[in-house]
Amino acid sequence: MNFIAAYGLLAHALIFGALTALIPFGELRARVALAATTMALIVGIAPGMHAFFGTPSLTLVALAVLQLADKTPSPLSYRPALGLLAFALLFYAASLGLGSFDPYALGYQPAPLLAALLPLGLALWWKRQDVWLAILAIDLAGYASGFFANLWDVLLDPLLVLLALIVVVRQQVIRFIASRTR
Repeated sequence: MNFIAAYGLLAHALIFGALTALIPFGELRARVALAATTMALIVGIAPGMHAFFGTPSLTLVALAVLQLADKTPSPLSYRPALGLLAFALLFYAASLGLGSFDPYALGYQPAPLLAALLPLGLALWWKRQDVWLAILAIDLAGYASGFFANLWDVLLDPLLVLLALIVVVRQQVIRFIASRTR
């Protein structure tokens, strides 16, 4: 088993444990999340997720670790999730052939992409978004390690976009219900 396959299995086990940690178990939440992480590896949930979703991004794994560490509120709140969805819509549409420009190809020779991430990092620093800045630093260190061939694979993945969609839809449903009860 190579490093990327091992990373994918362990990462999906962490993600499954983080999803389990969202269920309100009270004082048992941490133990249930740890048991779910372990069971995901033993029973085959993590390999199934890895087969279906592919290798997760370091961004998603960092968010899962924060969830398991009981970091509240999650840094993937409504506004960051909405921004991620808007970007992902354009990114995946262009990557899948809508137009002649393929942004995914930029990830193989990422000098312009890295230059574009510099203002993002400065903005995160300026706004004191330390958690997001740390996640970006982890992403860049992961790419610099050489284990990922494309920078985009470190930054985002379809499961992260699905999670962002769930966050946005959940917030819209809460707003809709709140407006109906007035």
